[in-house]
Formats: sequence, C-alpha cells, structure tokens
Amino acid sequence: MGEYDQDQDDVAGPTRPLLTIVQAREVTAGLREAMDDVRRSVAVLAARVRDAHAARVWLPLGHSSWESYCDAEFGISRAQAYRLLDIARALAAIHGAVTAGTETSRTRDSEPAAAAALDYGLSQRALIAVSSRTGEVAELITRRLSTLAHSGLQALDIATVRAVVRQAVRDVRTAPPPPPAEPPADPTVAAARAIVDDLVAINHEIGELMLEVAPAYLSDTDAADVLALLCDQIGEPLEHGLAARRYAMSGDRRALHGTVL
Repeated sequence: MGEYDQDQDDVAGPTRPLLTIVQAREVTAGLREAMDDVRRSVAVLAARVRDAHAARVWLPLGHSSWESYCDAEFGISRAQAYRLLDIARALAAIHGAVTAGTETSRTRDSEPAAAAALDYGLSQRALIAVSSRTGEVAELITRRLSTLAHSGLQALDIATVRAVVRQAVRDVRTAPPPPPAEPPADPTVAAARAIVDDLVAINHEIGELMLEVAPAYLSDTDAADVLALLCDQIGEPLEHGLAARRYAMSGDRRALHGTVL
C-alpha cells in the first residue's frame, strides 16, 4: 500500500525541486484558502437556490418546473437540480438550529454567531448525506449549543459554533440510531435483539459504502444501475445494498425490513 501511494505521488505531476519549509507552508496556506473559498461558495449558492426555489422563479420565465428551469438556464441535469435543493434545505435547517441555539448566548465576536457562521466548513457531500435527516442534525446542534451557552465556561465564538455544527453533522452521518435503553428481561429476546442490533450496525456501514458510490440525490432506480457491479463484487444482493443505502440516509430501521431483516 505504501509503495502504491508513493507511486501515485510520484506520477501526480512533473518532477520539481523540493520546496523549503517556508515555501511549503505558503503553498499549503494558498491551498487552504482555495478550499475555504469553495466551501463559502457552497454556502452562498445554497442560500440563493433556496430563495429562488421558494420564489418559484421558473414560472415567470416560462418553465414548467424547477428541473426544466435548471436545465434551460444552467444546463444541469435533473439529479444536479435536486441535489442543489438537498444542499439548500440541509444548510437552511442547520442555520435555523444555529440561530435558535445562539440567540440567547454571549458571543465574543461583534457579528452575531448565526449570521457569521453561514459558512460552516461543510462540503456538498456532507450536506447531501444529511439532507434526509435534517431534523436529527438540527436537534443535536440546538441541544449542544444550548448546553454550551448555559455552561458559563466560554462564550460561543464563531469557531466554537462551527465546530459544534461540523461534529453534529459527522455524528449523524456515521452513527446509526442507538438501541433501546432498557434491554428486555427475557435472555432469549435480549440475545436476539443483540444479534439484530449488530446486523443493523453492519448494514449502516454497508449503506455508507453504497452512498460513497451512489449519493443520496440518486433515486433507487438510478442507484441500482450504479451499485449493481459493486454489490456483485462484494457478494451482496443488490436489494440488500439498496436497503442499506436507504437506512444510511434515513436512520430508520424499517428501511431494512423485508430484505436484510
């Protein structure tokens, strides 16, 4: 693996003299700034998409729908058009949670935290991944910000708010819903439930893998075309892969019923 990675680094571009530490830091700073610019652009784009869709901007321009408007005006596909809406909705829910969680708190910055934190450092992929679970993300952000605001340990500065948002999104993306708090008294039932919980956790991981290849904005039909080869390679029935993908998106175990469970 190490040799392969090294080979990949070697062929990434033409050979150049090694940089000094100062030069390498300057290049890294420029790269970080460019990445930050991309993330800020996502935030601005999401806000404008939300406003345009809410205003039904396609109607005055003679288009029949949002997707036909996006195709005619911007040359983007149906999937891309609805992916933009997923991003906008996820960011709107997160921003609403930040506003609710910071409106009564102290901030060290002159600008209100909710307004300044429109750029939370989240990628399009992260926003799409939680677009179907925005309620969970919003509740988690609101609760954590409220806890911090009333702890008296620190003011909620912009960096803290962004860190809370990113961690909440990460937690919802990677963690399946917790099992019931109280195990059943019957040992047989408890053992069976433990097996089911393990199976559910495994399928959440499989679902995350499926989402890597077929993102959440794809329909089941489109995802099936993309995932057929992957499922064949890993020895997983396509129906199971699609069910695991739906579970990873929704967090609802019922998505596994009839296939995995």
